[in-house]
Amino acid sequence: MQDLPPGRGYRHRHGLRPREQGKRIVLVGNPNVGKSVIFNYITGIYAEVSNYPGTTIEMSIGRLKNDVVIDTPGIYGVSSFNDEERVARDLILSADVVINVVDAVHLERDLFLTLQLIDMRIPIVVALNFMDEAKAECLEVDVDLLSDLLGVPVIPTVASQGTGLDKLVAAIESAQVGHSDPLVSQRITEILRMVGSPQEALLVLEGDKVISAKHGVPPGTCREEFYLRRRQRVNDIVAHVVRESGISRRFANRLGQATLSPWTGIPILAVVLCGIYWLIGVLVAQRLVGFTEDTLMKGYWEPVIRGLVLRWLQEGSALERILVGEFGILTMTMTYLFGLLLPLVVGFYFALSILEDSGYLPRLAALTDRLLNGIGLNGRAVIPIILGFGCVSMATITTRLLGSEREKTIATSILNFTIPCSAQLGVIMLLLSHVGAKYVAIYVLVIGSCLVIIGTILHRFLPGESSPLLIDLPPMRLPRLENIVRKTLNRSKFFMKEAYPWFIVGSGLVAIMQVTSMLSVWQSLLAPFTVGWLQLPREAANAFVMGMVRRDFGAAGLTSMQLTPAQTLVALVTITLFVPCIASTVVLVKERGLREGLTIWFGAWVVAFLVGGIVSQIIIR
Repeated sequence: MQDLPPGRGYRHRHGLRPREQGKRIVLVGNPNVGKSVIFNYITGIYAEVSNYPGTTIEMSIGRLKNDVVIDTPGIYGVSSFNDEERVARDLILSADVVINVVDAVHLERDLFLTLQLIDMRIPIVVALNFMDEAKAECLEVDVDLLSDLLGVPVIPTVASQGTGLDKLVAAIESAQVGHSDPLVSQRITEILRMVGSPQEALLVLEGDKVISAKHGVPPGTCREEFYLRRRQRVNDIVAHVVRESGISRRFANRLGQATLSPWTGIPILAVVLCGIYWLIGVLVAQRLVGFTEDTLMKGYWEPVIRGLVLRWLQEGSALERILVGEFGILTMTMTYLFGLLLPLVVGFYFALSILEDSGYLPRLAALTDRLLNGIGLNGRAVIPIILGFGCVSMATITTRLLGSEREKTIATSILNFTIPCSAQLGVIMLLLSHVGAKYVAIYVLVIGSCLVIIGTILHRFLPGESSPLLIDLPPMRLPRLENIVRKTLNRSKFFMKEAYPWFIVGSGLVAIMQVTSMLSVWQSLLAPFTVGWLQLPREAANAFVMGMVRRDFGAAGLTSMQLTPAQTLVALVTITLFVPCIASTVVLVKERGLREGLTIWFGAWVVAFLVGGIVSQIIIR
């Protein structure tokens, strides 16, 4: 192999080059901890990137004198759950020295990986990065004590400014095998003769099927036991080495603890929900939407676009009615999309981004763990449920993070039966804001009861048990406005990009049905249910046509009807429990299979009209 000058990187397109006389130094850390900045400093600005063999995962390879330096994908643990972890695992197993880059602000999270690397008995140097941000957060880290407790060199750095990086490079020569967990070391020693290396022995014990198959031994069952011991040790280390010197940090820590206790966490959750309702249901749904829908779209857009179309098309013609009629693609659809739904979606994602950036969502998972155990889930399921209020399609995909097929089925059913997406929720809040507190309480009680009943039935009849909750709790902090705005805009853009074709299809379908008189036929077919059972106006059937395309579109169709408060409640209960939209149905079938997906889809028809009718017969007299 041709020698490269120190500090210059190279690209190798066919995998790692053969072992050299120098050491192989591998940078490892969680996502977004500054590994790439440190890699570039060590190897020089000319280091390049290539794909790991057989994958689309990128890695960077460079030189430090005679040593090879490799940057790995960001990971939270050494395992085989995805391509990033598999690539990082293989590179770590080939390492002579690991530089573990740790975020000083998030030691509770990052040291979990550090302890796993120490348990693998690999020589390590820890780069304690973002020390400037730790100072800004009023956190004081006792670096010497941390080094003593871990048993490895710990170098404080600010990679973006180059602070401490010279000391980090010098410390590579003094990399050490740290203080591993005695129980883990004992278990590794017991199987070392069958596996050959402590690194792979640990992975076998933690159930890595790939490494186990390589050595012809069954995967171990120690993962949860080791993870719990590691988490306890991280908590103990952090308690000793981190001191919160500022009033704001101490307050944030106490607030974080308060969100976990049922006595204080439930009132905090109630305050959070009230705040979200005020933001979306009052500020956005009433005030902002009143301006965008009535003033902008209906006051300016619709008259202008209708006048332009009538220059070319005869009034009352089929095409004119499809484009700018009652269900016009250019009038009603655009008004719903940009005057009604866009402000509501932006408002919801703004609230969700605040919850994420503040560190509240993982604590909500811990708070609701015991409650969700009653319907066969653990607290981690609250994440797809919360995401479901943004987009059920996206939330259905995130059920992959749950531990068993049983939990995925329960969570997916709850999402597609009872959880309204952000746009539908916004319309629901808009309509509920005009019916009074009594009907709002009944709506919440009915939908909440359906969620519990569906979850309980599935929990009772599906085989298996719930998996325990294992989740990291980041520190509570004041959200950064730029992060919130960026997340809100990106998610809103994605939603609108995904939603607008289906809105056009839905409005076009309804407009064509109106022109061809098929809408009257559909209304007649559903009349025994909508008029007789639900006690709604005959035209409410139109909302269910649109709801099959998108539930939020169906909910939006209710806004133009003259409904009493009681009828509004019945309509909202029914449309909330109605079938998932086309996009969600496609994802549902893809994730859970055709049989389970269609069972949920047809079941939603039954549940929606059954529950809606029962509410109607009780409320409407």
